[in-house]
Amino acid sequence: MKLAYLFLGPMAFFLLAGCSCVLSTSNGDLLTFVGCAVREFTFLAKKPGCRGLRITTDACWGRCETWEKPILEPPYIEAHHRVCTYNETRQVTVKLPNCAPGVDPFYTYPVAVRCDCGACSTASTECETL
Repeated sequence: MKLAYLFLGPMAFFLLAGCSCVLSTSNGDLLTFVGCAVREFTFLAKKPGCRGLRITTDACWGRCETWEKPILEPPYIEAHHRVCTYNETRQVTVKLPNCAPGVDPFYTYPVAVRCDCGACSTASTECETL
């Protein structure tokens, strides 16, 4: 299962720079934080034939420095775009409740261990066209 499927919507997480600390959840801290960090995240794990299970895990969250400047030669722009992305993860498996007969009840998801600002990798992150 791709990591991107698990963290699409609420993962405005993928936008910060270089700290591997756990963030405080105070709104003031999050509004002024510049960097990339592991942060607690809750999502609904589900698959066809099973009841969903709310899971709290660690994910990457933040905003990284990014810039563009015009240059005189093609491609006429110099760009530096980095995203807050997974540097290290571990996999956790849980058993989903009330699965229909014949449905595998096990669900595996990633847990962020370390996050860093870097190039967007589609192996671990939902990358937008930059």
